[in-house]
Amino acid sequence: MAIDVIVLAAGQGTRMQSELPKVLHPLGGKPLLSHVIDTANKLADVQVTVVVGHGAETIKAKFSDTRLTWVEQKEQRGTAHAVAQALPKLRANSQALILYGDVPMIKLDTVTELLDLVDDNTLALLTAELGAPTGYGRIVRGNDGEVRAIVEQKDANAEQLQINEINTGVMCLSSEALKKWIPEINSNNAQNEFYLTDIIAIAKSHDHGIKTSQPGCLHEIEGVNTRSQLAGLERAYQSQVAHQLMDQGLSLADPQRFDCRGELLTGTDVFIDVNCVFEGKVSLGCGTRIGPNCVISHADIGNDVVIKANTVIEGSLSKGVVTIGNRVQVGPFARLREGTVLAEDVRIGNFVETKKAQLGQGSKANHLTYLGDADIGSGVNIGAGTITCNYDGVNKFQTKIDDGAFIGSNASLVAPLTVGVDATVGAGSTISKAVPAHNLAVARGNQRNIKGWKRPSEKT
Repeated sequence: MAIDVIVLAAGQGTRMQSELPKVLHPLGGKPLLSHVIDTANKLADVQVTVVVGHGAETIKAKFSDTRLTWVEQKEQRGTAHAVAQALPKLRANSQALILYGDVPMIKLDTVTELLDLVDDNTLALLTAELGAPTGYGRIVRGNDGEVRAIVEQKDANAEQLQINEINTGVMCLSSEALKKWIPEINSNNAQNEFYLTDIIAIAKSHDHGIKTSQPGCLHEIEGVNTRSQLAGLERAYQSQVAHQLMDQGLSLADPQRFDCRGELLTGTDVFIDVNCVFEGKVSLGCGTRIGPNCVISHADIGNDVVIKANTVIEGSLSKGVVTIGNRVQVGPFARLREGTVLAEDVRIGNFVETKKAQLGQGSKANHLTYLGDADIGSGVNIGAGTITCNYDGVNKFQTKIDDGAFIGSNASLVAPLTVGVDATVGAGSTISKAVPAHNLAVARGNQRNIKGWKRPSEKT
């Protein structure tokens, strides 16, 4: 059966104290709403309708590349009023599943189990048992155990407040029933709002069955209303990702000090030390080791690579991922920027920065070097303090260094420039003309030794 998912995302989120719409605040590197949409889109024959209100245009712009149906709740009058805005978009004979843009961790299995309970005469409701249910609507059951109604916290009497089974807000029913019953809901309650929860009593009055299921983990139903709640859910999310990766063979020095803000793929026997952050899509080959305090974005890293402490790898989808071959060593305190490609057995040392630089097999830049817009062959040695002068203030130019070349320390290579095979650049040189193969290039002022030189002294 077709599934119409209605995602409620119209709330302002005033307690977030932010100009950013609440559902765009990030969890695990992507907006809260993205998590819900991604889960919904895994369902078969699904159409996702998002109900927006506060910050509607900002939210739509963020998801401009995603196939979604948008409706706007211009006036905030409760959850049933929000759902009512989506009713014209529902397909005939579909199941309507209601999710929430600020409840990001609900799992596909939980949703699927709920959907399996629904038929033309049955509504399915996701509930949970909480030790401290303050703030949640309570599930009221009859003596036969059947659900009779949902009572909101502010409308509950003393006996109902003792109930620990709560409403999560997630429910599923036939779209035809939803279209009929939403207009029957009124606002005769403490909040003067149209509660979606009233649909349970209406369903019972129409002899509709109510079935319930519960999530495997309470984090699945946690909503975000404050930054503190967001931070708590972030740690829960990261712990979940960490344990999933460890189940696949990854070793983490401390799962509580690990952050994945994208997609991380790992081979066997990979080790990651503490305080590492992974963003975008990152793959780590077998036997690779990541030292502490590294930040790695959009990178494809090979087998048996060693990334030493405090290294930053900044690949980009638009400007080029960083690609690192087998047995490469990088760091500590290195920075590899977009478009960097390191072949096998390359060595990049401390305080070396690369950008759109290709280094061939076995080449080395071990200290205090900048290599930008550079095509470097195999077996090349780049001395400490070397820079490629690739920018004239307007345009970028390329430096080409052929196989086996040796660049002495503190060299400035002014692009566009070619250094030939097995050529040598003397230390301290500023090279602005091509260096032929097997030549030595030296470009520095003649040394003068001034006899009898007296050092300056302080004036009295």
